[in-house]
Amino acid sequence: MLYLVPTPIGNLKDITLRAIEVLKSVDLILCEDTRTSSKLLKHYEIEKPLSPYHQHNEHKIVDHIADQLSAGKTMALITDAGTPGISDPAFLLVRTCIQRAIKIVSLPGAVAFIPALVNSGIPTNRFVFEGFLPPKKGRQTLLKKLAEEERTMVFYESPMRLVKTLEEFSIYFGVDRPCSVSRELTKMFEENKQGTLQELATYFKLKTVKGELVIVVGGKQ
Repeated sequence: MLYLVPTPIGNLKDITLRAIEVLKSVDLILCEDTRTSSKLLKHYEIEKPLSPYHQHNEHKIVDHIADQLSAGKTMALITDAGTPGISDPAFLLVRTCIQRAIKIVSLPGAVAFIPALVNSGIPTNRFVFEGFLPPKKGRQTLLKKLAEEERTMVFYESPMRLVKTLEEFSIYFGVDRPCSVSRELTKMFEENKQGTLQELATYFKLKTVKGELVIVVGGKQ
């Protein structure tokens, strides 16, 4: 059996009792970075072997992992933060397990874009999650397409690209399009800043921003 286990996006208290129980029960925990995951496991006194599973090795080892699962091992897949499969590795392994009739259990839990979306003040009844935009190839084509999107749009972005992305959104979506930027979610210096795309681009030009961010943009009216 394979468990997909969400982990906290910042505050270590944001983990479910069931997630802790599952992590203590499995034979092996697959994780992106053993150093990052070791801190979480140590905090909750979970002593289980860790094995790296990330975007750079998943194609090479997915069949080996599936073989072990088929042979009777129970594993949990976690990421550095949040829910596996949401802008993080999981899809390839899940698809392989389905093809091999290996049981998968996906636990509910932390994911960054939900709190960012619900406190944005932008309609939440219909939205589209775009994750990270392509850095180069296909970026302009996608932005032109999204300019016509009527649903609320949710993106992930890194600090070094935040201002550039907000400025690009202003060009393709219009400077007055409503927007919200959330950073350091669940942490001590959490910030949720709302305004127009132009206002937020100006605001963040004057700040030093750390950590991954969530950008929520209103759809075309």
